[in-house]
Amino acid sequence: MADVLHVTSEVVPFSKTGGLADVSAALPEALSRRGHKVAVVTPLYRKVNAARHGIRPTALRFPVTLGGRTCDFAVHEAALPEGTAVYFLACDEWFGRDELYGTRDGDYPDNYLRFAFFAAAAFRLMRALRRRPDVIHSHDWQAGLVPMFNQLNHLELSGTVLTIHNLAYQGLFPAQVMPEVGLPWDCFRAYGGVEFWGRVSFLKAGMVHADAVTTVSPTYAREVCTRQGGVGMDGVLRALGDRFSGILNGADYGAWEPSTDALLPSQYSAADMAGKAICRDRLLADFGLPEPNGPLFGVVGRLTSQKGHDLLAGCLDDLVAAGGSLVVLGTGERAVEESFRAAAGRHPGRVSLRVAYDEPLAHIVEAGADFFLMPSRFEPCGLNQIYSMRYGTLPVVHATGGLEDTVRDVDEEPGRGTGLKFRAFDRASLAWAIRRARDLWDDKARYLEIQRRAMAEDFSWEASARAYEALYERVAR
Repeated sequence: MADVLHVTSEVVPFSKTGGLADVSAALPEALSRRGHKVAVVTPLYRKVNAARHGIRPTALRFPVTLGGRTCDFAVHEAALPEGTAVYFLACDEWFGRDELYGTRDGDYPDNYLRFAFFAAAAFRLMRALRRRPDVIHSHDWQAGLVPMFNQLNHLELSGTVLTIHNLAYQGLFPAQVMPEVGLPWDCFRAYGGVEFWGRVSFLKAGMVHADAVTTVSPTYAREVCTRQGGVGMDGVLRALGDRFSGILNGADYGAWEPSTDALLPSQYSAADMAGKAICRDRLLADFGLPEPNGPLFGVVGRLTSQKGHDLLAGCLDDLVAAGGSLVVLGTGERAVEESFRAAAGRHPGRVSLRVAYDEPLAHIVEAGADFFLMPSRFEPCGLNQIYSMRYGTLPVVHATGGLEDTVRDVDEEPGRGTGLKFRAFDRASLAWAIRRARDLWDDKARYLEIQRRAMAEDFSWEASARAYEALYERVAR
């Protein structure tokens, strides 16, 4: 059995901005269930509710010095629901802020210092705990310096894995931050170094120094190795060769299971769907919509152009014309929010927007909608389409990344389909998919058959955990 330390900038239920937080809890718990010794390291942000989550201070404190600057860290601890240890690194200078990474108007300008100190503090924590893990598993650019520090400081304590949850976020900063974050200038080079078009990339630092690099679905792994999908990093990824692979994320069915979901007004299963109608009524009431004459579509998540929500906002007249109604829950880019708000104004009683992060309401959207819309421009893996299938809410998705890997189109694969896909990323294709959804909803017998098939899909973490086990065995020291 392996000793694995996950280093991540967010983890549910303590902190979350997206799917990274879900994976940072679910994968460690799946590995713990399989007998591995697993712990998670994450910052203690101001917005984390320590009392609610049973986070306790420890006696551990230590200084961390980078670039001639020293900051003191305190260590707190808690556990995930199944017992996986979580260590929180507390430093008010870096993490005593209202948000994790920035405000609606942009990232915090000193994020390079915040997460460089976080990476360095993870090693000081290991020393304080007298722990030498077999593998340090880092997540996204915020922990990208961990594999580099492991080599640069001649520690090579452990094998290192970096998972890229979204290649679009690369941790890019001006070149002059190099000495501030403790990096020598000879590392500022294009080949095998941190330089990326004249800037420092924390993500690239992790990519070139990790023993293995993964991303969160096989299709996305192929897409990012192309010029079209690689966001400028395709050459770096291709150069990794067999050090780079895609492992599909799993779903936490402990939290996302309609037959046991305590956040729903009525639980239900494929064998007894009566509760889904109750959830639909609750969803309509929560969003102030009357009973529609057509299907009810739902959206949950970051309202951004990456998620294709600008395309969807431009297609809402088509959705209403097809007889559909829409509920939208999330926060994101101002322009996208305003587009949805304008559509709600044009179509009162048919389109309703809630600009908020609301986890309980997200569960009701998943349960109460008839279809779940995910028109992402690109999608490394996506989890909501997986949750939707379990809740009998058929996903309508752009065929990209993990959406391509997890959803089978009802017309492309008759007898096996679990949702609807559109392949060209344009308004006409999305509008066509919405019309297909309306036609499917009208055919109640076929719709119910596909609902039950989708609910039987199994994307639990066990298969993914086994894939990571094989990877850890390869890189462990």
